[in-house]
This record gives sequence, C-alpha cells and structure tokens, in this order.
Amino acid sequence: MSKKTPVDFWFDPLCPWAWMTSRWVLEVEKVRDIEVRWHLMSLAVLNEDKLDELPAEYREMLEVKAWGPVRVVIAAQEEHGREVLGDLYTALGTRIHNQEEGPGRETVAAALKDVGLPESLMDHWDGTAYEPQLRASHQEGIDKVGQEVGTPVIAVPGADGEQVAFFGPVVTPAPKGEEAARLWDGTLAVASVPGFYEIKRTRTKGPDFSNL
Repeated sequence: MSKKTPVDFWFDPLCPWAWMTSRWVLEVEKVRDIEVRWHLMSLAVLNEDKLDELPAEYREMLEVKAWGPVRVVIAAQEEHGREVLGDLYTALGTRIHNQEEGPGRETVAAALKDVGLPESLMDHWDGTAYEPQLRASHQEGIDKVGQEVGTPVIAVPGADGEQVAFFGPVVTPAPKGEEAARLWDGTLAVASVPGFYEIKRTRTKGPDFSNL
C-alpha cells in the first residue's frame, strides 16, 4: 500500500474559519489518501505587534481570551505527545463553536475531560512554561505563508519535493464526501501553480455549523 500523503494543518482553537476548514480536511481524509498532522498557531502571537490597529472588540478578544486555550493545548502536546492534538481540537471546537460555549476556562477543562487528558493541564492557562514551543510552532506555520494571513495554514508536499503551503480555504458550510474531495483537488491545483497568489469571493454571512 502506498504511504499516505501528510497534510500539515496549523490552527488556533478560537478561529471559527479554521474550525470549518479542519472539518472539511477530515472529510477529505475519508476519500483521499492523506493523513492530517495537527500543529498549533496563535492569533494572539500573530497580532501582538499590531493590537493598536485592531477594532476594540477584536483587540479585547486577543488580550483576554486568546492566550489561555493555546497555552493549555501546547502543554498537552508537550506533556502527552502531538498525537493528542487532533482529538483535543475536535473536543475544543465542538464546545467553542458548535455548542457556543465560548473559549473560557470551563470549556477548555471540559474538553480535556472529554478526551481523557488530566485537568492539571489547566495549570498552564496563565503560565508561560511552554511559550517557546508555542511560538516555534506558530512561526513554523506562518513562515510558510507570510505574516499577513491567519489560521488555518495548510502545507502539503509539492511535485518537486518542497512543501506547497496556503492559507485556507475559508469555506462554510464544510463540504462532505465527493464535494469535499473536489474542493481539495481544486485547492491543490491552484496552490501548486508557482505564480498563484490569491483568490477571493464575497462573503455575506458567518460560518455555518449546522451540518457538523
């Protein structure tokens, strides 16, 4: 059997668009020969040097809500292995986005319990013991696409052996089955063109979690 193609996926659990894209990639994993490898990014790190330029509500979210969850997730990775990230992200995203519980302490603690990880990881909510690892993981992803994008970042092997990386796609609702596969094939087709830079479409509403 051929080895599955690794797909590296960087996420921040707070980002609703990364959450939608992650659910799409998991659908692709069912119908294409790929294996998703999860990595952590941080919207707080991404925006820490430009907080004064952001709207007050978004700035408050980054300063108050964005650090705790990623600190707990990176601690889970460092203390229990990278393989726990996929299930933990699913538990967090389900509670934060689908069930609209928000990214507070109780939500993150409940998500840890959902996947059998120790509650003691919550001790890292305000801690910086693993901040170097968090920043290194974030930087690895952002270096592939540039500082002007957010989450998610996806990287796949290119035809020449070098990784092809891109932000997004931003998609809602998350397609399933062959529709998910067609979007994957098309995304890889445009991303693999060396001169390709950007494609956008007008968005008139927020993410739709109703089919997740």
